[in-house]
Amino acid sequence: MTASPAPVSYPLSYKDTLNLLQTPFAMRANAKVREPEIQAFWAQQRLYERLSQQNPGEVFTLHDGPPYANGALHVGHALNKILKDIINKTALLQGKRARFVPGWDCHGLPIELKVLQGLSSSDRSDLTPVTLRQKAHAYALEQVEGQKSGFRRWGIWADWETPYLTLQKDYEAAQIGVFGAMVLAGHIYRGLKPVHWSPSSRTALAEAELEYPDGHTSPSVFAAFPVVALPEALATQLETAGLTAKAATGAGGLAVAIWTTTPWTLPANLAVSVNGRLDYAICAVAARGDAPTPAASHMVVAAELIESLQTSLGLELTPLLILKGSELEGITYRHPLLERTSPVVIGGDYITTEAGTGLVHTAPGHGVDDFNTGKKYGLPVLCPVDEAGNLTAEAGPFAGTNVLKDANPAILSALEATGLLLKQERYEHRYPYDWRTKKPTIFRATEQWFASVEGFRAAALGAIAEVDWLPASGRNRIEAMVSDRGDWCISRQRTWGVPIPVFYHRETGEVLLNEATLGHIQALIAEHGADVWWQRDEAGLLPEAYAAEASQWRKGSDTMDVWFDSGSSWAGVLQERGLHYPADLYLEGSDQHRGWFQSSLLTSVAVNGHAPYKRVLTHGFTLDEKGRKMSKSLGNVVDPAVLVEGGKNEKQEPAYGADVLRLWVSSVDYSADVPLGPGIVKQLADVYRKVRNTARYLLGNLHDFDPRPQAEGGDAVPYDQLPLLDQWMLQRTAALIDSVTGDFERYEFYRFFQALQNFCVVDLSNVYLDIAKDRLYVSGADEFRRRSCQTVLSLVLERLAGLIAPVLCHMAEDIWQNLPYPVAETSVFERGWPTAPDGWRQAQLEAPMERILELRSLVNRQLESCRSSGQLGASLEAQVQLELEAGSTNTAEALRWLASSSHPSVDNLADWLLVSGLKEGGVAPAELLAEASENGITVRIAKAEGQKCERCWHYESDIGQHSAHPSLCGRCVAVLS
Repeated sequence: MTASPAPVSYPLSYKDTLNLLQTPFAMRANAKVREPEIQAFWAQQRLYERLSQQNPGEVFTLHDGPPYANGALHVGHALNKILKDIINKTALLQGKRARFVPGWDCHGLPIELKVLQGLSSSDRSDLTPVTLRQKAHAYALEQVEGQKSGFRRWGIWADWETPYLTLQKDYEAAQIGVFGAMVLAGHIYRGLKPVHWSPSSRTALAEAELEYPDGHTSPSVFAAFPVVALPEALATQLETAGLTAKAATGAGGLAVAIWTTTPWTLPANLAVSVNGRLDYAICAVAARGDAPTPAASHMVVAAELIESLQTSLGLELTPLLILKGSELEGITYRHPLLERTSPVVIGGDYITTEAGTGLVHTAPGHGVDDFNTGKKYGLPVLCPVDEAGNLTAEAGPFAGTNVLKDANPAILSALEATGLLLKQERYEHRYPYDWRTKKPTIFRATEQWFASVEGFRAAALGAIAEVDWLPASGRNRIEAMVSDRGDWCISRQRTWGVPIPVFYHRETGEVLLNEATLGHIQALIAEHGADVWWQRDEAGLLPEAYAAEASQWRKGSDTMDVWFDSGSSWAGVLQERGLHYPADLYLEGSDQHRGWFQSSLLTSVAVNGHAPYKRVLTHGFTLDEKGRKMSKSLGNVVDPAVLVEGGKNEKQEPAYGADVLRLWVSSVDYSADVPLGPGIVKQLADVYRKVRNTARYLLGNLHDFDPRPQAEGGDAVPYDQLPLLDQWMLQRTAALIDSVTGDFERYEFYRFFQALQNFCVVDLSNVYLDIAKDRLYVSGADEFRRRSCQTVLSLVLERLAGLIAPVLCHMAEDIWQNLPYPVAETSVFERGWPTAPDGWRQAQLEAPMERILELRSLVNRQLESCRSSGQLGASLEAQVQLELEAGSTNTAEALRWLASSSHPSVDNLADWLLVSGLKEGGVAPAELLAEASENGITVRIAKAEGQKCERCWHYESDIGQHSAHPSLCGRCVAVLS
């Protein structure tokens, strides 16, 4: 007699028989702890070092523009460095040797001022140039370490142990080499010219060191300069018009009318300039109404401005004579405040009728146009202003006043006393400020060192045309700047910088600067660093050939513009460290068209004849959510350190982690200014959670899956045996890979962000995984319908990890480390950029699937309506009847396509609609809950027939027919048996 089988013991709950999620990959990232652990793993594996040096592909060089080594990191730093890191990580995944050498700008005034501010007055008085430089050096290194720590916390990969610093001796030597090559090519000269001068910093400034804040006003002044002599031809014309030369040049006679917004420059006036091609009028002058009688009976003004000047000056201006500006040349006028006479001269097209009188007060020591016009006429370069902005003895009675404080009121008062002041008022206009001290600058003629841009301007413009500018408008911007810029003032009157290695003869002022001295100083700096210039006297700095005459020479005290420092990085980094030169890419903020992009271009073209970069990509600035500039006073600053690590009150300021910051960078169209604020951060955190939870769901359903092919003892189902739904999911994955690959190649990361969201939320969660839940949870562990789904989850998950790796690098690695099966690669970054087999690309699956998803959406709307009214709970409580009209051929074809599947256990419409029953055609259900028609399709919803299975929740008619499991359907009984 055969023994009866032992009764099977089942758990109290059928829930325990389901294939539920199992994974250590947490729902919450715990980024504050987990991200540093992942970074430690990368460091231990030397991942960046290995990939950047051993990858089989070509070298890729994204050259880092150096941030300034001063202050805490802000969101602008985050936008810049994370963009670079996304690009570099993509290149590494693509098999390129993308080595990234980070840099810092370490010289300049802000660091010098920081050091001085930290010293007592007695300590300051004891400072020598060498001790100041040592303190500045130490401060810069301290700042570099602080910023470096922040960059590394954001997951940035780079040569962190060997960055480039502009204070390193090999870099300084390379910079001297660039300067020397420009000297020997004839591009460097010393001259007395007006330059932007900062009285607050007491040094010359370059264009890139200026900013133009809104709301600056200056005292606008109209004044009359009395004529004392006329050229003969003009005197004859005036006589004919009824004004004798004697009357014109006598007291209260003819005057030239000028307008200026810098009254403090009037003591330096040496000419009045006119535009030779403009029409000018000699007008009889009379007071209007109660206005005071002017000190001149006649005035010269631009003919086009007569009407507006009558209104603004309160004068009647009656033209006696119209003539060209060229006919005014040779008039002599008396200075209204000082004992000297000066000529009327012909200026250039900078003289217009847009404002003023059409005649320009000209002070060659205080303006570039004035200087050029004065040079043409042999005028002296008078500059009666010292380095602090105080007028000197050459300004006569105004000596000692400060041009930015009390000089203007004193001069206006004196002008008013002469009766020659026609009008004064405040005038709002664009005015340059020192970008460091935030105080106004002036034009001041000083002896400075210049790079003669004119000598290589054409070559620079040609080089710009060879570069790929992204966006394309960047080319127009830098072309305009290079076309219009004057010579580059490269000398600064500061201590903390790279010296201009020049010697001056103590008696004659002759300059000693040649190949021998340059080469010798470069070698000294390469060995000892730039401090050697201040540590040694002339005998210790001059080459042997000049040793005997060392006492005759004095070493210069100027340092180089910091833009020359950073602009030499192509020599100090790209060439010195064996990277690509020209670099494959420069990437900085759009302000660098006037800064680093331009200084790098000019030095590279001057020395080597080509640009230092093949492609230039620019990004905008960071703003708050209302589009305002971030500032502490507005309280709208987003501190990236707080965003990543959390604030003091973590409920109010949670630690979102570096990946959320990185996700923000990928989400914005950075070609324009980009917003960030608390609301945006919360939205990004939601997106991050959706992606993470999608990955967790995939991981949790793979806990018992072996990705080897079934033929090798694994669980993976071959592609050609997969159901239609699975093939569609792989087609969607292939499409995602293709689109994201293009997005990354075009640097359009915001498109990746949108595609990622759509894929995770729509394709995966709302469609595929929603339909697949039954397959995954309810099926037998080894059933085909489950293993085929797991095959797809495994293939999608590994590629999803690779696609997000450049942006969500920590999450991608976390996914990889939590794969529940062995893979060949230790890190996701070793797998390479995700690809899809050609067989996955089945575009013909899209159209029928789209029809079915439209049908699914129609059904879901009716089910939701029934749920809202309380008629239904879960969708499995429902059955659906479909009726197709003759015109709905596309839907009919889609249903035939689905019905033709060789895997009806997966590819069936009832399961795809998540309902327990489906009928096509036939008699409408007796008790209808909802009905809707759309595009030739009628959908009717009714209660499902049968009873609810306790395990799978489907409503079936065979419940109660299985004695061992009276509450289960036949399918679930079969699984359990």
